Amino acid sequence: MGSTVPARRLLAAGVAAFAVALAVYVGYALTHATTQWMRPVDLRVYRDAGLIVRQVRPLFHPHLAAPLYQWPGYINLKFTYPPFAGMVFTVLSWTSFWTLMRISVGVNILALLATIWWTLGGLGYRGGLARLGLTLLLAAPLFWIEPVQRTLFLGQIELVLMALVVWDLFQPDGRWWKGVGVGVAAGIKLVPLIFIPYLLLTRRFRQAAVAAGAFAVTVLLGFAVLPADSRRWWFGGLFLQGDRTGFVGWEGNQSLQGFITRFAGSVAGGKPVWLVTAVVVGVAGLVCAAILDRAGHHVAGVLGCALTGLLISPISWDHHWVWIVPIAVAFVVCALRAASAASRWAAAGAAAGLVAVFFAWPGTLWGLPANTGGFFEGIIWIPPVTNPELYFQSGDRPGYAEYHWHGLQLVTGNAYVLAGIALFALLVVLAVRAARATRPEDASAQPSRLTPAAAPPPSG
Repeated sequence: MGSTVPARRLLAAGVAAFAVALAVYVGYALTHATTQWMRPVDLRVYRDAGLIVRQVRPLFHPHLAAPLYQWPGYINLKFTYPPFAGMVFTVLSWTSFWTLMRISVGVNILALLATIWWTLGGLGYRGGLARLGLTLLLAAPLFWIEPVQRTLFLGQIELVLMALVVWDLFQPDGRWWKGVGVGVAAGIKLVPLIFIPYLLLTRRFRQAAVAAGAFAVTVLLGFAVLPADSRRWWFGGLFLQGDRTGFVGWEGNQSLQGFITRFAGSVAGGKPVWLVTAVVVGVAGLVCAAILDRAGHHVAGVLGCALTGLLISPISWDHHWVWIVPIAVAFVVCALRAASAASRWAAAGAAAGLVAVFFAWPGTLWGLPANTGGFFEGIIWIPPVTNPELYFQSGDRPGYAEYHWHGLQLVTGNAYVLAGIALFALLVVLAVRAARATRPEDASAQPSRLTPAAAPPPSG
């Protein structure tokens, strides 16, 4: 970035800020019970799945409808990923669970940093001390958003999958392997499949073919190693059963289906409305993302596609919203490059607003007990909440707490999906403006401040 001195100052500021963020986290971990900062039930399910694959036992055997692992407050947890994911998770089964917990935290932190680094690269920042400093500076507050903390708390893989997709899609189009990351990520968790139609709409046919091919390879590997499980997953319809995760109207599900279910008052009553809404939002979101991409806003297109996937997916748990990290980074860069003060303040305000909505506010602020993992509860946990596993025992019941929210509870309990809807509205507005400003035949030739080709060398 321009001069070496500003770059070193920015790096020093970034190192200091991120060191403070990590120090607070480590300090809390050292002074509180493990269950208050990490309860890695999902990580345990992943590891047990890897152990099952290694022992050549049926991964989706009916008897395993009972929990793979029981933790106080978490029972009946099922493995809800494709068979290929179980094969990948065998790498988690070669060490003690205590060690795996620590590795999980470290890997997720690295994935957070890598996502910010690659997002800045997609926005035109060249590698160097200043880009590293800006990465660390932005990571300091974003480390403390609730989806990131929830990922660490549960031992989830969302940060790793997001980093894989971001690395893949922000590479130059000329690289023959571009698309592999999307395909592999989709083989582990199906939601990244949404990037394949996005690649088709943006006329990246080779990359779409590579992504589809990579995904097909993961499916074939599943059939080769786990044929019975693969038949049950793909041909038995397991991949369509979103309720295998529990109550879809649960507060933690911040998707349009969760949102609509809570208003409908029943799972069955909300499903028809959700299906129509998901189709409309899915088509509109992909088209708008493609318009922005072809107008030269590649990063905005990718993030718009990711946002669309979060909204239309049947299940978007709170930790799935880690995509707020690159979205906030994009807003910060827009503020830094804005041509007017009004635009600068609008972009900076959007970034600050996202951090505020998604921040891991201490749960004790709204009376949550400190032994529930107090420091990362976020505002979506303010209203009363149903145990999602009651769905396995009793089915859908009108007495579930989410069906009886009122007033401010409706806002806080749906905060992530409401923020997503607001971002989606912005996506549509920007796409309409881009379509009006650029003729279709030369859209791809128009430069953008947000793309590497047009971005000036960032300076301190």
